[in-house]
Amino acid sequence: MNLEEKLNAIGLKIEEYELLKEKLGREPEDIELEIASAMWSEHCSYKSSKIHLKKLPTKGKRVIIGPGENAGVVDIDDGFVAVFKMESHNHPSFIEPYQGAATGVGGILRDVFTMGARPVMNLDGLFFGSIDYPRTKYLIDGVVRGIGDYGNCVGVPTVGGMTFFDESYNTNNLVNAFTLGIGRKEKIFLGMAKGIGNPVFYVGSKTGKDGIHGATMASNSFDDNAEEERPAVQVGDPFTEKLLIEACLELMDKDIIEGIQDMGAAGLTSSSFEMADRGGVGLDLYLDKVPTREKMTPSEIMLSESQERMLVIAKKGKEEEVKRIFKKWNLDAEVIGKVTDTKRIRLFYENKLVADIDVEFMVSNAPVYNRETKEPAYIKEKEGFDFDSIKEPSDYNGVLLKLIKSPEFANKEPLYEQYDATVQTNTILRPGSDAAVIRVKESKKGVAATIDVNPRYVFLNPDKGTQLSFLEAYRNLITTGAEPIALTDCLNFGNPENPEIMWQFKESIEGLKKACETMEVPVVSGNVSFYNETSGKNILPTPSIGMVGIINKPLNAASIGFKKIGSDVCMIGRIEEKELGGSAYLKWIYGKIEGKLPKINYETHKKLKSVMIEATEKGYILSAHDVSEGGIAICLAEMVLKGKTGAKVKLDIKDRADFYLFSETQGVIIVETDDSDKLKELCDKAGLDFSIIGKTIEQRLIINDIIDIDRTTLKKNNDEFFGSVFNWKDECI
Repeated sequence: MNLEEKLNAIGLKIEEYELLKEKLGREPEDIELEIASAMWSEHCSYKSSKIHLKKLPTKGKRVIIGPGENAGVVDIDDGFVAVFKMESHNHPSFIEPYQGAATGVGGILRDVFTMGARPVMNLDGLFFGSIDYPRTKYLIDGVVRGIGDYGNCVGVPTVGGMTFFDESYNTNNLVNAFTLGIGRKEKIFLGMAKGIGNPVFYVGSKTGKDGIHGATMASNSFDDNAEEERPAVQVGDPFTEKLLIEACLELMDKDIIEGIQDMGAAGLTSSSFEMADRGGVGLDLYLDKVPTREKMTPSEIMLSESQERMLVIAKKGKEEEVKRIFKKWNLDAEVIGKVTDTKRIRLFYENKLVADIDVEFMVSNAPVYNRETKEPAYIKEKEGFDFDSIKEPSDYNGVLLKLIKSPEFANKEPLYEQYDATVQTNTILRPGSDAAVIRVKESKKGVAATIDVNPRYVFLNPDKGTQLSFLEAYRNLITTGAEPIALTDCLNFGNPENPEIMWQFKESIEGLKKACETMEVPVVSGNVSFYNETSGKNILPTPSIGMVGIINKPLNAASIGFKKIGSDVCMIGRIEEKELGGSAYLKWIYGKIEGKLPKINYETHKKLKSVMIEATEKGYILSAHDVSEGGIAICLAEMVLKGKTGAKVKLDIKDRADFYLFSETQGVIIVETDDSDKLKELCDKAGLDFSIIGKTIEQRLIINDIIDIDRTTLKKNNDEFFGSVFNWKDECI
């Protein structure tokens, strides 16, 4: 194998090879090439995104630890912190959906409990292609079972998320995994090596050959032979993960360690280099002391991504106590090295030095690229779309039924019923809500979390579309009565070497920056996933936003479904007609992604937050749902489907009915209440439009004289899509 073939095989660029050679002052050893390839991959180094990510606001009154650690940490009062992060496991989940999704859950769990927090909720963002694409049902089934089996077995509830469908994900589905944990403010642990002479422990499962080159694989585009990458996909063991959680939390409860980090992407390589870099130290590692399942080379040991493993820096003299704890939980715990003052990682194998590499060169001084950007021609073309060119429907019942049975709005219960949402007995709002809500047992407060993004919006205008996606996540939280406090992101884009894709990314970051600064919601953790393309076809830009909020009275949190007959159905805010750019209506009825996006009004959202929080705390709200994809027609239909009643409403439609019913105006919330006078007082005080638009009734949805559908028909159509995917039937209406 010549040099070019060798570098291509491990994903190292020729200019990076020359840089490594220059720094070493000699020809790199194969293991050094492998390590550089992993550490300088997009997945580990953020080399194409770092200069843009620095623009994001990361500080705030509640932020304790921001980006750069294993997960973000925010203060949630009463001495408690929420620790959370979202990461992608896209490529592995396309190649081997069950293990790819399962190990994505396992990895993000470890990112959280390595900070000293017990994981208490999982969410997921799933993006699939057309149901007619041959692999889609297989991918959905494998991904959902992988998420469910891992989360269920490890005992962490999967309480929410989102699912989105578009043909662009046919050959590159996305799996974004989110975990939040609760910990004590005084017991936060960092992924940092410190204390010269301190022992380095390897703990958890034994190392095998699964997942080798996983980080590199995740940093490259797919071609038609993607499934040949199957050996680079990790294999998870949730039962071992559960033991590892308990062992690590017990370890952290004692004053015996200095730092701890998950062996995630690039395994022992990334964990050792990153811990050493954060601590400004070096490490000597003796690779033949690493517990392995089979005979392995030094490179394989360093690059394996076998799951359920951690790297621990213990305090000198506490070695036996560390071993005792892990022996109790039937897990390996071996001293494999020590902390040095060299700022170098030195690797030994069978008493021979096999690599000696400068830490900063691999991590903080890794190559950074300011890639070329170019606005795609389609941006201006699509913005000029004439909505009057589409013919007004003659049958609005039929249009609503077609929308409600589309993959975007179909009942996802057959999917999320495979997840245990109630384990740990903290769950208040379960999957199917605008946001998940859990109680913090030791406190009177609760935590709400949501994942959201509208890839169609971001495709049409990455800056504005990302702002609108942020605001959708924001509304999801405030609709439950929660105050948004921070977010994590998972930025899924195509090939950054394509100037048009890099333009999308750069513009999206600008949009997220504006939204975060304006609404005072900082970014505390996140992930970038590039190269989501296959044979030159890129996914829609998908900057998933995982937002977290605090709710003072979690038991008052409003769910979506209408609760009882005879309540007032109220609109807070006002629908503006014809805000149909990037709408679900255009997508699922006309097959188009076109048009100018809805307007942004941050002040309206700030007012909505104050009203919804106060109204929730005072118990005025029976149910609530924000108007977003699909407009007010879908919002009302979902409230009927998720609830126990129908609704009869009268809307102020002045022009074409479709321009009003399916308009995706931002900043409108529909509320069911028995206290409409008190709710109106709050809205008047805040300067928000308020109107009673109807009543909850028996089992029909009636909108003006335009739509009249019984709940049974709505539900039958709503159940059809995922019912066919999972061969699921529900006779209960």
